[in-house]
Amino acid sequence: MRTYVLMNMLDPENQPGILHADLDAFYASVEQRDNPELRDRPIAVGGGIVLAASYEARAYGIKTPMNEREARRRCPRLKVIPPRMGAYAEASRAVFDIFHDVSPVVEGLSIDEAFIDVSGLRRLVGPAHMIAEDLRRRVLDQVGLPLTVGGASTKFLAKVASAAGKPDGLLLVAPGAELDFLHPLPVEALWGVGPKTAERLHQRGLHTVAEVAALDRNQLVAMVGLGAGNHLHALAHNQDPRHVVVGRRNRSIGSQRSFPQGRFSRTEVEAMLLDTCDRVGRRLRQSNQVARTVTLRLRFGDFKQATRSTTFPQATHHTKAIHDAAGELLTTVWPLTEQRGLTKVGVAVSNLGPDDAVQLALPLFAPDSEPLDTAVDHIRESFGHRSISRAATLTHISDHVQVTPSAVSTPSVSPR
Repeated sequence: MRTYVLMNMLDPENQPGILHADLDAFYASVEQRDNPELRDRPIAVGGGIVLAASYEARAYGIKTPMNEREARRRCPRLKVIPPRMGAYAEASRAVFDIFHDVSPVVEGLSIDEAFIDVSGLRRLVGPAHMIAEDLRRRVLDQVGLPLTVGGASTKFLAKVASAAGKPDGLLLVAPGAELDFLHPLPVEALWGVGPKTAERLHQRGLHTVAEVAALDRNQLVAMVGLGAGNHLHALAHNQDPRHVVVGRRNRSIGSQRSFPQGRFSRTEVEAMLLDTCDRVGRRLRQSNQVARTVTLRLRFGDFKQATRSTTFPQATHHTKAIHDAAGELLTTVWPLTEQRGLTKVGVAVSNLGPDDAVQLALPLFAPDSEPLDTAVDHIRESFGHRSISRAATLTHISDHVQVTPSAVSTPSVSPR
């Protein structure tokens, strides 16, 4: 374990109140934990596409979503492991149990990271650096996974601190020292600065956060637009008023499949789409929610992407309705798929709401798939997800197709 603390550890009154806890190379770390032969070796989790890479593999420039062929070219001794989503979900639950045991105020961001508010625990438990060190120790001892923790006075800076502390590190920024830590960092450290925005800022001679902070707000707006300009101006001055929120409802639920670059028939792609929609519908029903919008996401062989969406007049959680909508969206982009090949199919539903708040349709127009959905859900709850499948998916989904992150959950917060 490594510890970096930008604060006076002897001053318990001046400590950050927000922690960002992030598991290191999560999928790869679980594989290395469960198989000692993989430890200290360059490994990648995936099948055709790299879903996660160990830090030993990252040293060769291997990253998500690199093609497996390119990854092997960069590191001939790379070991590629098929994903085990069940193992990752189980590890995530164990880690989050520890998070919730440490603090009642936990906001999960994804399967492997969360914000934790420790501002009210100083008198009960101790200062932030002691809580963070104990948290990392417990995750390593009880779950066997390395955890990096960043801490600061804002959610934005806590996440920046955890990124700077990786891997297996602890970096806390004391109140009052925020700008001293933030301003020397590259502009890419600011949320929302992707390759295109970074290139635009670099063209204007802006390479560090300090240089962005020195600009007038109107100058930034002129460079990158109104919304992005205001956003970057606030973050460059560490202005982030958001609190850690417990029990925030997800804005979307989804599933996706990645596979090696290749040409697939329309029947094969529709089978993948049906299986993906089946997972999404089940997750909707498990969360007692309904959705109005269906979004189809495709990634082609050249790694360019296409996104299409449609909205229902009435919310639903029925698999057939979701699949019918996704199929119609697929038709609109199928010519591009034939031209470029396909490496990912994803379906997400949004505009979510509670299923008990939906006005019932007349029986004449009610979906006829509800008895089937209910029966399939009950069988899977009793015997596991793989105990029953739709016949259309059995013949056409190739063995090398891999499920990638099993759920897409986007908290309703600013881009991070």
